[in-house]
Amino acid sequence: MFEAASVATPKRRTKKDTLIGRRIPKLDAPEKATGLARYIEDLNFPRMLYGKILFADRPHARIVSIDTSAARAMRGVRAVITAADINLVPFGYGQDNTALKADKVTCIRDEVAAVAADTPEIAAEAVKRIRVTYEDLPVVASPEEAVADGAPIIHEKIADNTPFRYDYSHGDIEAGVGDSHIIVEDTYTLQRQAHCCLGTSGIIASFDADGRLTLHSLTQVPFLYKNDLARIVGVAPEKIRIIQPPIGGGFGSKLDIHPFEPICIFLAMKTSRPVKLVFTREEEFLATPTRQNAVIYMRSGARKDGTFTFRDVRMTLDNGGRTSWGATTPWIMMRSFSSLYRVPHVRQHADIIYTNNIYACAFRGYGNPQATFALESQIDQLADELGMDPLDVRLINAQKPGETTGQGMVLRTCGLKECLETSAANAGWETKRREAEASRNQQTETPNRAATVRERTKEQAGIACSHCRSMVRGVGMASFFHVGGGAKIYRSDGCGTILKLDDFGAVTVLTGSSEIGQGSETVLAQIVAEGLGLPMKNIRVINNDTELTPWDVGVHASRTTFIAGNSVLRAAREARRKLLAAAAARLKREPDQLDLSEGKVVDGATGEALESIGKIIRGLHFGSKNELIMTTDFYEPPSTAPDEDQMGDISACYAFGTHVAEVEVDLDTGVVKVIKVCATHDVGRVINRLGLEGQIEGGIVQGLGYCLSEEVKVSEGRVLNPSFTDYKLMTTWDVPEMELSFVETNDPAGPYGAKGVGESPLIPVAAAVANAVYNAAGVRIRELPLTPEKVLAHLKAASRPAE
Repeated sequence: MFEAASVATPKRRTKKDTLIGRRIPKLDAPEKATGLARYIEDLNFPRMLYGKILFADRPHARIVSIDTSAARAMRGVRAVITAADINLVPFGYGQDNTALKADKVTCIRDEVAAVAADTPEIAAEAVKRIRVTYEDLPVVASPEEAVADGAPIIHEKIADNTPFRYDYSHGDIEAGVGDSHIIVEDTYTLQRQAHCCLGTSGIIASFDADGRLTLHSLTQVPFLYKNDLARIVGVAPEKIRIIQPPIGGGFGSKLDIHPFEPICIFLAMKTSRPVKLVFTREEEFLATPTRQNAVIYMRSGARKDGTFTFRDVRMTLDNGGRTSWGATTPWIMMRSFSSLYRVPHVRQHADIIYTNNIYACAFRGYGNPQATFALESQIDQLADELGMDPLDVRLINAQKPGETTGQGMVLRTCGLKECLETSAANAGWETKRREAEASRNQQTETPNRAATVRERTKEQAGIACSHCRSMVRGVGMASFFHVGGGAKIYRSDGCGTILKLDDFGAVTVLTGSSEIGQGSETVLAQIVAEGLGLPMKNIRVINNDTELTPWDVGVHASRTTFIAGNSVLRAAREARRKLLAAAAARLKREPDQLDLSEGKVVDGATGEALESIGKIIRGLHFGSKNELIMTTDFYEPPSTAPDEDQMGDISACYAFGTHVAEVEVDLDTGVVKVIKVCATHDVGRVINRLGLEGQIEGGIVQGLGYCLSEEVKVSEGRVLNPSFTDYKLMTTWDVPEMELSFVETNDPAGPYGAKGVGESPLIPVAAAVANAVYNAAGVRIRELPLTPEKVLAHLKAASRPAE
């Protein structure tokens, strides 16, 4: 009775057009571009207070006393808390952290006290008035110092300062050594890198009259976070609601619970008022964990024909004074050592060692950039010793679809060979590599290469300029292996979806998967729109409120497109089935004779539009059946958790790719300029080409920063460069030309064949650039970042006559 009278009009044909592979702008782009997006800094609530933390600023000390009287006496201060005022529940991967520290600090970022006040300025001043008396203890500044005889014990329960060790092996290393014609070994040093999210860390905590806790939080794992926080702060998990405002960058930094979050909750609990706690940029550098630094010793071998024989790896990781997810990165690192290219014998050992330095957490790539730098640098060294083209060595050892790696990972699809060949062809690999090699070889008899090239450059230019700089160019390549369908870290790696259609053919998708800037909500909307034959404008995604959304394990391990994508696709297919059944009954046809396109039910053979989807839904709603179209799905990937020997098929699919970097090296100054990066990725299938290109480009730039300039510098436990003035990020002026290519292997388990690619583009960048520097200038640098000072020192060392 609610239907308007219809007017007969000629039936029109509806073109069946796919959304998959299209370039579609992010759904949240207009809101962010116009300034309408409300980040956590923009949120305010009635009677809200502002939190501030007093950090230890001592690398290693006992807390003798804390005097908060001056802070408590200040007008506008509503609460001051220390460890004596709260329930201290250990948390973190090592269970060695608490919200506030009671008797001892083990790094400068340890939290000692906190304040809630009427304004940020009052809170900041109150923190300054807290007086802490310390008894300084010897500072353990490096893993070497930590394991030396008589070293101070940082945490009493770990007498040797080594809380974690990782071991993995397959095959027989000694057999591999015996089968080798060439063996190379070296040590690689990888630095700390800051996440540098444009939005700093923050949280707002508030309790309602029933004691329910609402958190406006930037977490990447809202459901795990809720459960873990419940134990720490003593609030039942069912009484905690997580709302995620737009997140100004994550990159893994928001996978863990950090002490500032329960601190804010305790302040809200004590004051019975909302409390906002947001870091300054300096606090972000000092009190947010970094990428895990590492020292990697690696020995590997090959036969005369280039076939790899073995890899033997020992790693030392500086755990810092507390434990976050950085301590678990060997879990992923070992999988690159075992499974990037075919290698029959592998052994890896890693020591995670306490020091009094700042600690590390998850960071895009999760240890793989560190492992890949060592591995791909050493592959080039092997190729050099063998007298072979580095591309040929990689092609000889590249896996094919259907293989199972030595660590038990099943490569159902694998485009590594195509990635190698495509990037090499796009870069003009053979010609440019040989030109650089020939130029370098011409100088081998000259002790001062820089001076010789400078004179030759001046001669070719027909000038005699004392300021003429010597530029040389080269190319280098590196590949990667990474999870592309999540990783079975937890008991469940799944994601839930609730999908509902309204009476007019608009769809609301409630997904547990969080949007952290990666464009996931746009991809998920595309998948639903494609499955239901609807325009993108008809799809709305809700993904930021645990009161509404179903469970998801969180945003990590390049899992969202694959796992959340499969969940929404399956929910959309069930809704499609219901729609077509209803349409078939209304139109007196069989469901398999119909299709959905552009918001219409169409003839499956001719594409003729027969009825609007909205009208079909209204017919169900207001007809005799009185039904709504709502579907749910929970997708759990077919991956398996590793066994006690670290063997197992941990991801539902695996991503591969190859980058070729072309660089220019200034032999006078050591400055390395990246001219071009050719990147080819096995993505399964392209879903949103625009978003995919943005991910690859952003990952390359972040990888260039890791390679060339970024380092959180720490000395005697103190951070020396906690600002963007002294921490050197890449800028637009540093971004090279990029040529991107995608290999579509159509993974059978992925949504429309897609794999995850979120972390991948950063992983091989540093190794490709370092290999290119060797090709250009003849110096192999094994320590990141490749600063001008470091490169110049290597050039000078290489130019000295052998003694």
